[in-house]
Amino acid sequence: MTNFLNQLPAILGVMVGALGTLLVTALTDRARWRRDHAVRWDTRRLDAYVAHAATVKEIHTLALRVSASYRHNSKSRPIDHEQALELLAEANARRTKAWEAVLLLGDEATVTAARTWQDAVAAEEYLCIDNSIDEMEWQSAIEAVDWARDQFYSAARESLGVHGGFVAQSPFLVARKRAIISEFGDSAKSLDQTTANE
Repeated sequence: MTNFLNQLPAILGVMVGALGTLLVTALTDRARWRRDHAVRWDTRRLDAYVAHAATVKEIHTLALRVSASYRHNSKSRPIDHEQALELLAEANARRTKAWEAVLLLGDEATVTAARTWQDAVAAEEYLCIDNSIDEMEWQSAIEAVDWARDQFYSAARESLGVHGGFVAQSPFLVARKRAIISEFGDSAKSLDQTTANE
């Protein structure tokens, strides 16, 4: 019995050590699983955001092309109206599919910003299909699209943990337009916002 009591501290030390090793291993495995899980979902979230952004931008670009013949100083290559309607329908079908992934994987702020951006592009699309483009209304629509796009990218970057400062494009586009107007004077005032954005 004395021999057992002498060995008891060693036995207890081995048991505590084994339990400690099991606990540390379990916590490490759990942390690794969570990290791998987060990376996997971040990758899918990034893919969803990129796919949605690409389709919304495609619709925006098609709207610029459809309206090019009605706007002064447009740099977009005009496209046949019927062809444009077909391409817009296809792009909207792709956007609808991409939207589902954003709804599934995006956080609330990014989904809200994505919805605002696609609504702004839809308003722009409506204007270009109507064939009666008012320059001021079109410029407001473009500015709304640019602002909404910036909000989407800001929210998406936050959702993905991407850091690196301010990357908004709308202030840059407005500043570039002002620089063109100041360089070329009154003759450049007819330039619409899309000249900077196209």
